[in-house]
Amino acid sequence: MESDHRRGRLVDPRLAQTTVGEWVRRWIEAHDVSGVTQATYDSHLRNHVLPRFAATELGDLSRIVVKAWAKTLRRRLSERSVADIVGLSMILGEAVDEGLIGSNPCRKLRLNTGDQPEQPHADADEVTALAGRVSADNAVLIVTAAYTGMRWGELAGLQWDRVDMDKQEIRIDARDGALHELHGKLELGPPKTPASVRTVHLPKFLVVLLAELRCDKPTARFVFTGQDGGLHRRSNFRRRVWVPALRGDTTLGWSPIKPHMHFHDLRHTHKTWLIEDGVPEVLQHKRIGHKLRGVMGVYLHVTRPVVDAMLAGLQTRWEQYGSDIR
Repeated sequence: MESDHRRGRLVDPRLAQTTVGEWVRRWIEAHDVSGVTQATYDSHLRNHVLPRFAATELGDLSRIVVKAWAKTLRRRLSERSVADIVGLSMILGEAVDEGLIGSNPCRKLRLNTGDQPEQPHADADEVTALAGRVSADNAVLIVTAAYTGMRWGELAGLQWDRVDMDKQEIRIDARDGALHELHGKLELGPPKTPASVRTVHLPKFLVVLLAELRCDKPTARFVFTGQDGGLHRRSNFRRRVWVPALRGDTTLGWSPIKPHMHFHDLRHTHKTWLIEDGVPEVLQHKRIGHKLRGVMGVYLHVTRPVVDAMLAGLQTRWEQYGSDIR
């Protein structure tokens, strides 16, 4: 203890008597994140962490206790959800930084029981088939997602004044570039990450589809809207539009199309198409709103000829596999 004291590593055991519930309360008061992120934290804490550990002292948390808890979570939740929940180890990491405990029992904790399943993606003709099973405006929404890689929130919150038909591009704004659902309420806010603030270039056919949609709704503020003309809710869209389109309808001769695919997998679809077309990695990252890290992110840049080549590939894909979805 004297040695740890001289090195500044001594942890007062009395501080470790702070309960997890008390520390979480203090941590939340000091933590500054977006409303969406905070809502996610609140959900994980309220539904999983605090019911198990609220009265537990920080000093009583051990690696084996956390592993046993994660095992029980895996019986009813997906691997991704368990990783997200236990990923709140940053709360305990800050308890270490504050000198409450000597080490983080969640640090480098391996949770996966096996390989993660490969995310599904659609072929261009499958995207066209899905679009042909829904209303005209939802068809354009599905095609736009597949041919731009934009996130659901970016599409659901897309406003017409951010769509430049002449420049053939969409601008995702840092202030209100995405639609978020917080505690059942829909509101505009910033996109997921700083890298998500970007310009999305459009192939010519998509500009035509969007222009036709604009003619149908000349006074609308938002590009894509629900059945009543209001903002889209992800759950309603999934139940009323997405799942029925995937499931098909034997009376109409529609066979199922990847029934387990999520709308977000259209983003994976776009990424796959970019790889197939040989699009440089730096443009792949920029287009879907990811930051290219390391030296490549510093020295590689996106030029207009590279963008034009990418758009030509997407246009060719549509002309080969697309159709008049209206």
